[in-house]
Amino acid sequence: MAAERLRRVTSSDGVTLAVYERGDPTAPTIVAIHGYPDDHSVWDAVVPLLADRFHVVTYDVRGAGGSDKPRARSAYRYARLTDDLATVLDAVSPDAPVHLLAHDWGSIQVWPALPQLPGRIATFTSISGPSLEHGGIWLRKVREHPWASLRQMGHSYYLALFQLPGLPELVVRSAVADRKLRAAGHTGASVDDRVHGVMLYRANAFGAVRRPRPRPVAVPVQLIVPESDPFVTPQIAVGAAEPWVPDLTVHRVAGGHWIVTEQPDLVAELTADHIDNHLQTGVVR
Repeated sequence: MAAERLRRVTSSDGVTLAVYERGDPTAPTIVAIHGYPDDHSVWDAVVPLLADRFHVVTYDVRGAGGSDKPRARSAYRYARLTDDLATVLDAVSPDAPVHLLAHDWGSIQVWPALPQLPGRIATFTSISGPSLEHGGIWLRKVREHPWASLRQMGHSYYLALFQLPGLPELVVRSAVADRKLRAAGHTGASVDDRVHGVMLYRANAFGAVRRPRPRPVAVPVQLIVPESDPFVTPQIAVGAAEPWVPDLTVHRVAGGHWIVTEQPDLVAELTADHIDNHLQTGVVR
């Protein structure tokens, strides 16, 4: 298999992103987007399992890995993240739609991008990253699922924590954060990336949940839902998406939040199967 290829692309606000490619550039393209507090390397065990059939692209989102790390909160708003994704797509697959595979904040940022990129996305596989707008609507229906709502709010305590000035930066640098991440199955992330990634929450989380403006999703979506995720319950992962995604496939699987590294074979298999199913039906290229 060919070695990983690195290129750098620049978004419209001047932020430079590190983009990594494996596989045949003429094959259908998968773009995999990591979450917090990871970088592109979270996909290292998945990429080789897909690169024999697909052109597989990963990139470090702004604030992480080899990409630029702007300091301003406004630099991490959804609009900037969508522009980054569009810039990557223009570079790696300018003439054909791509298949998105995303985890955690990588997935959260994709949901609002989908309506903004018509014709650019063929399919979307989402892992442990529900739309914050869809989730905001779901949480408002607390009378329909009171215990599920309370359970999810208990899992999401960090959303409020990350809004506080100064304190989150201290927490994510601490040994407590190390222990929490290890307990959740995380294998490590740079302290610098943890600190900059807090801006994703500050720039987007509360506004999206408090004033949700969800839009229907036109592309085929697959949810890979780990049953033992300590941050995202299966109830919100599935329940938030169902009213907004007409073409929805759900796979509830045994595993934790970082199933990407725990079970890369499963993630690769489900991703390829989802793409193949829609290729065969003629829904996508």
